[in-house]
Amino acid sequence: MPDPKFEIQMLHDRVMIRLEQEAEERRSGAGIVIPATVKTPNRLVWGEVCGTGNNVRLVKVGDKVLLNAEDQLEVDVHGKSYLVMRERDLHAVATQETDHGTGLYL
Repeated sequence: MPDPKFEIQMLHDRVMIRLEQEAEERRSGAGIVIPATVKTPNRLVWGEVCGTGNNVRLVKVGDKVLLNAEDQLEVDVHGKSYLVMRERDLHAVATQETDHGTGLYL
């Protein structure tokens, strides 16, 4: 008999995030190539929201969010890694429409 499948439901103010894959290398604003082996301390990363708890107010599934991946909890589901964190630990959300954004776009 096969194992039953369970749907994951986030609780309270928790958010489940899948990190975007880092490119092999990236370029600085001045055009300098930064190899993938260089790790920048305290670097924020972008991820996609995959699940939210009932008390999450500002983000929804599918949003791109900015976060610090280093000090969050990680979980593997079917061979893929996700982060679980509180909504208040997110730094920004990328959206198409806003009244009070930064003027920068992804």
